[in-house]
Amino acid sequence: MDELINSIFEPLVRVLSSFLFWDPFRTFGVEIGFRFPFVVMWLMVWGVYFTFRMGFINIRAFWHSIQITSGRLDKNSKKGEVSHFQALSTALSATVGLGNIAGVAVAISVGGAGATFWMIMAGLLGMSLKFTECTLGQKYRLIDSKGRVSGGPMYYLSQGLAKRNMKTLGNILAVTFSVLVIGASFGGGNMFQANQAFSQMAFIIPWLNGKGAYFGIAMALLVGLVVLGGIKSIASVASRIVPFMVILYISASMVIIFLNISRLGEVFSLIFEQAFGLKSIAGGFFGAFIVGFQRGAFSNEAGIGSASIAHSTARTDEPVSEGIVALLEPFIDTVVVCTMTALVINFAGLAGNSSGLQGAQLTSAAFATVLPWFPYLLAIAILLFAFSTMISWSYYGLKGFNYLFEKRLNGIIPVPEASTKLYYIIFLLCIVVGSASNLWAVMDFSDMMILGMAFPNILGMIFMAKEVRADLDSYWNRWKTGRLYR
Repeated sequence: MDELINSIFEPLVRVLSSFLFWDPFRTFGVEIGFRFPFVVMWLMVWGVYFTFRMGFINIRAFWHSIQITSGRLDKNSKKGEVSHFQALSTALSATVGLGNIAGVAVAISVGGAGATFWMIMAGLLGMSLKFTECTLGQKYRLIDSKGRVSGGPMYYLSQGLAKRNMKTLGNILAVTFSVLVIGASFGGGNMFQANQAFSQMAFIIPWLNGKGAYFGIAMALLVGLVVLGGIKSIASVASRIVPFMVILYISASMVIIFLNISRLGEVFSLIFEQAFGLKSIAGGFFGAFIVGFQRGAFSNEAGIGSASIAHSTARTDEPVSEGIVALLEPFIDTVVVCTMTALVINFAGLAGNSSGLQGAQLTSAAFATVLPWFPYLLAIAILLFAFSTMISWSYYGLKGFNYLFEKRLNGIIPVPEASTKLYYIIFLLCIVVGSASNLWAVMDFSDMMILGMAFPNILGMIFMAKEVRADLDSYWNRWKTGRLYR
């Protein structure tokens, strides 16, 4: 069965992915020795822009975001479905997934140790993008008569641009985003997670090799039990799984780093040398920068717009406050968790010696260099990471699916039950496809969908940047003068 799925899936992905990873240099006949996909430039340039445009909100609001998330500043708002912490946990469960383990391993094996530095930079710049999109997601959300929330780029692109006499453009961007978020939920939020979860299980239990489809069926059943309960069920499960899985993974990583602490100077020298060095294009500055930034963006999804769907459900009357909560995501996901994976591989000495291992298997091999049973601990973390990501992305994709097929009546959004069931059937089938497919085909499809979302999302954010900055200044002034949380 695995061979049949691969024979259909791989050629299709190869054709489609060429459109997203367009290389502008080669198109115009300039050979610079490496592939520079346009999507990386797009995310990098606008990450820098929004960091300056929002006055380095990623730094000055960091402590305030912790205060809000902890619940210390909560007001009794009834608008929304989940708490700040549950919204953050749901969004984190979507981003802290196999991209943090398998994606980082790919970045290190392709871009060298220097990719570590550029992943961290992608995380820091991503905090400003995440703040902007999640503020907009809260501001333009819709709440139906039963208190159910619908929010995200589909809504702020269509409504926000309509306010600026760009209704047609807004609708085009909203529909484009909806199509991509559905594809992303099937790809990076589903198939990639299932693929690498199975890869790790087959690595430690060789008997499973060639049985990916059966593993996918079992995983689909578990995911289906949670997602049918909607956002409250997803948020409840995520708020319990995410803290545990992050602490488990970081603790195991710290053990490996501590036991190899004698290599501290060597590892950090190698990271900075390859991050800025020009000795070889593939492993030097350009290779490390491109791969590191791309994998960092794939992992934290900043600028992609997906997290604003989860954050729009938070109970608050202050959209900016939820944007500030959201900026913690890229920090936790990329600056902390992704860095842990990168350091484990580097400290284990496998950054330039992968021995043909790919993705999660490379990370597993790094864990095994310390204690032979550590890969089993990693397998538990991987299953949790994959499961939590899939349940959250099922909600993201469903909201895009609903946006395309819903019938609106006076702001109330009745979604036919049949369309919801159809989406879930397709989503659960994709878990089976992902478990049985080749890693590179799944990763290309995932990148194509998830990173593609950045184009309509950021384009709309550019037009609304002034509005978000005005809302931020108003919020910040009220916070400083003690008029906000009384």
